[in-house]
Amino acid sequence: MAEIAVLGAGSWGIGLTKVLTDGGHHVTIWSALQREVDMLLAKREHDNLKGVRISDDVIITGDLETAAAGKDVLVMAVASPYTRATSKRLAPYVKDEQIIVSVAKGIEDGTLMTLSQIISEEIPQARVAVLCGPSHAEEVGLGIPTSCVVGARSKALATYLQNIFMTDRFRVYTNPDVLGMELGGALKNVIALAAGISDGLGYGDNTKAMLITRGIHEMSRLALAMGAHIETLSGLTGLG
Repeated sequence: MAEIAVLGAGSWGIGLTKVLTDGGHHVTIWSALQREVDMLLAKREHDNLKGVRISDDVIITGDLETAAAGKDVLVMAVASPYTRATSKRLAPYVKDEQIIVSVAKGIEDGTLMTLSQIISEEIPQARVAVLCGPSHAEEVGLGIPTSCVVGARSKALATYLQNIFMTDRFRVYTNPDVLGMELGGALKNVIALAAGISDGLGYGDNTKAMLITRGIHEMSRLALAMGAHIETLSGLTGLG
């Protein structure tokens, strides 16, 4: 059993908390929003994730130092625009070689840095990994079978985290191409928006198939030009 803090109590943070508690781990949830802390303490459920109950064993807090203290793994589940600010706040409480797993998707405006790069810059003493893949929070929270990928530059770290997150309904693979994973997770949002716009304009499956197929091709070319592996974009963290 591992001691884990999930930093960010939105839908995805709660969904992963369910995965981790189902796996037998002891979890602390942190939120920067006191109203969210109060809601979770009162209901043991998030208003945006109905039907997913938070175990009574889970600690819920608004104190970041308390959340981070003594943990084997810190799961960074805040929305991507808040990754840098949260990392700055968290840095004083992170011990050398502590593991941080980034589970949000995005690229920082202005710097064009991925989220794991931001965390590594703000918390250089940490070992940073990534978890991503096709995983709607509500389905994960309800135990619907899902697969994700852990990305880490160290195979030992990736394998350790694979075992942490793996359950009978949440299957986890590993990949050393952290950059490719993060680019796939972020860039696919652009293609998804285009596909939605296509639906809204009344176009059919032909147009959507064209958008998705050519979109994945463009994502792959960009990722390759940035130093990622093109095969990653054909997997769960791109095509998935």
